[in-house]
Amino acid sequence: MVPTTESKSQAGLADYLAAERTLLAWIRTGLALMGLGFVVARFGLFLQQIQSIQHASAAQSYGLSLWFGTALIAAGVAVNVFAGWHHVRLVRQLDQGESTVAVVIAFFLALVGLVMVIYLISLRSSSGSKSQTLKEVSMTPNSDNGIVNVPSHQSVDQTLEKLQAMLRTKGVAVFALIDHSGEAAKVGMKMPPTKVLIFGNPNAGTPLMVAAPSLAIDLPLKILVWEDSQSKVWISYNTPQYLQKRHGVPQELMPNIAVVETLAAKAGE
Repeated sequence: MVPTTESKSQAGLADYLAAERTLLAWIRTGLALMGLGFVVARFGLFLQQIQSIQHASAAQSYGLSLWFGTALIAAGVAVNVFAGWHHVRLVRQLDQGESTVAVVIAFFLALVGLVMVIYLISLRSSSGSKSQTLKEVSMTPNSDNGIVNVPSHQSVDQTLEKLQAMLRTKGVAVFALIDHSGEAAKVGMKMPPTKVLIFGNPNAGTPLMVAAPSLAIDLPLKILVWEDSQSKVWISYNTPQYLQKRHGVPQELMPNIAVVETLAAKAGE
């Protein structure tokens, strides 16, 4: 009986090199997708930051660029993972079960891509919070007009009720509550809730006007409570420092008008 020899086909070196070149080509494709996606996503966030710094009145949304860029990065990750898996499978079919350096690179780049996706999504969240912070910062004192805008966590009416309750506790008289938005509604015009509270105490105000007569034009003290186009409620008032500079109020009498800052801060809580 003639012994049979079991032949086992072995792929040549050229086959492995060809598979390696194919893998590297897929890696380049995946890396290009990831790089393009990162640039697109970051560009959208850059435009948002520029718009916030310029305090653009009509806010535009660049969220699509972020998600489109993230999708491109995810596609690059998928390409690298698929290329690595396909190469390992091909090498095994070529009777070579060892993983090559190119496979390690493919999976490493896929891991880098996943980190980039997580980073961009977290950046999106922080960008939103920063935009909100920038909006609130833009409402800080204006050196030209001396007005401070403090955010309130309650509605206009609730804020005013809280203000009046504090004034009653301190024994300060409320001289008037002017409802600008209510008056606008009476003539058929629409206006966000906007109300001015006028209050004061003759014991505190009289010495001020004696020392600086022109201050009478800004007394009694006033606090404006209003709602912006995003339904955010604000408390606005003239800073004591502005009134002092405008009318030459003596420093020893400044506590008489500084109460407005405390009232506004507590009412906004």
